Amino acid sequence: MMAQYTAASCVTQLRQTAAPYAVQSLDTSGGQEDHVSMGFAAALRSRRSLELLRQVVAVELVCAAQALELRAPLHTGPATGALLASLRGRVPHLDADRPLAPDLEATAEWLRGGEWRQAVESAVGPLV
Repeated sequence: MMAQYTAASCVTQLRQTAAPYAVQSLDTSGGQEDHVSMGFAAALRSRRSLELLRQVVAVELVCAAQALELRAPLHTGPATGALLASLRGRVPHLDADRPLAPDLEATAEWLRGGEWRQAVESAVGPLV
């Protein structure tokens, strides 16, 4: 449940930043300039949004991995199996209660590094 709260908080922050910066432009210099570039601020916000989105995906992946393993003896497809195995190389199966923050951070790092892509491509070939 706590992981879901983390994801919900991240999604709320993403929603708050969804409005384009173009609507924030103000008249400046006594009305002589009507455009103020918000490019740098938009880039910073996009960078932060990418991190928040990565955290949401990390929560979803940790929960999905656990759920897939609880469905044994059913098996996943090749790509999903490779993805799961790669994730489990970083984040162990949850056998008992433990703080999930280290697992979520490890998963976010795993996503950031692209190890997931190599695992999937080794199973099914190049992703387009």
